Amino acid sequence: MEYQRLGDYIRPVDVRNRDLKINLSQGICNAKYFQNPKQVADNPETHKVVRTGQFAYNRATTRNGEKISIALREGPDCTVSSAYQVFEIVDENQLDPKYLMMWFKRPEFDRLAIFYSHGSAHEFFEWDAMCEVRLPIPSIARQREIVEEYETLSRRIRLNEQMIARLEETAQALYRKMFVDGIDKENLPEGWRMESIFDIANVIYGYPFDSELFCNDTNMTPIIRIRDILDNRTDTYTSECVANKYKINDGDILIGMDGVFHMTIWSGGLAFQNQRIVKIIPRTDRFIPTYQLFFSILKPIKELETSIEGTTVAHLSDKDMKKMSVIVASEDIQKNVYATLESVKRIVIVYKKENLKLTELQSLLLARMRK
Repeated sequence: MEYQRLGDYIRPVDVRNRDLKINLSQGICNAKYFQNPKQVADNPETHKVVRTGQFAYNRATTRNGEKISIALREGPDCTVSSAYQVFEIVDENQLDPKYLMMWFKRPEFDRLAIFYSHGSAHEFFEWDAMCEVRLPIPSIARQREIVEEYETLSRRIRLNEQMIARLEETAQALYRKMFVDGIDKENLPEGWRMESIFDIANVIYGYPFDSELFCNDTNMTPIIRIRDILDNRTDTYTSECVANKYKINDGDILIGMDGVFHMTIWSGGLAFQNQRIVKIIPRTDRFIPTYQLFFSILKPIKELETSIEGTTVAHLSDKDMKKMSVIVASEDIQKNVYATLESVKRIVIVYKKENLKLTELQSLLLARMRK
């Protein structure tokens, strides 16, 4: 299919919030959706208005990672920084906005935008460069078919996310009912006790992989870094064989030990843990469910994180880990809690793994757009 020049289908929009009728200020993240801004300027009357169905993007690409911050406004009208570029499609019967947004989500577009960004101290992807973007534009009927395929996957992902949120809320509510509300740590019920996480779980620190061994071959074993923890996936792999103790399996608790202490129950399949990641596996013979351990150490982790002031980078040390303890109930209670919370965990992992597959299908659909 012949590629078309995008500039023939779009036009710039520059409407300012002079009358201050719109009080919803938004920014755009490089995950390509609108979000609350990090800070709101003192002169909102100069902000640009983004109407429903219009696009906006941050022209600045410096220090924005490998993606350009661009999004289609599907919610109510809002304002964005005056430094942003706002535009709209001239005729939506020729180019569907959601189809165009799908094109903007492709990694090839991000690479192109960064390549054509110019500047000295700061680089910008200007309007003229945006107009020179070329893309295949099939019939409007075919565009809408492609959009519907993509949105069907998106709806299933959102439904799964809602189910995951409900299940995790249920797990936390049960944990609080059993081990937090009305519990006095100094006067525990008979048969209950406080125990170190090292007594009830295996705590394993990551392996210092040589960065030269990293590759992009997905047939090899993934290496999980701190920034990969919450995504349950990575883009680096290795063929190096290390001890089994560094392998990550679904259901393991992972904590990034530097900066923001990212923490999750892993569901991304077999992987290796890189250095500065701690893996915690509850001992099944003690009937400690993963969620009980997770919620028990989540609070001290967050307290440690917020105690760091100024520009100091937070570090989670072995000493910090040894200070953490967990309330352990009598064996009969622990068995009941274990059975319930482990069942919830298994269901959550199923939903999360399905979302990973659905996201991969979305990526394949975006890749096929060029044909």
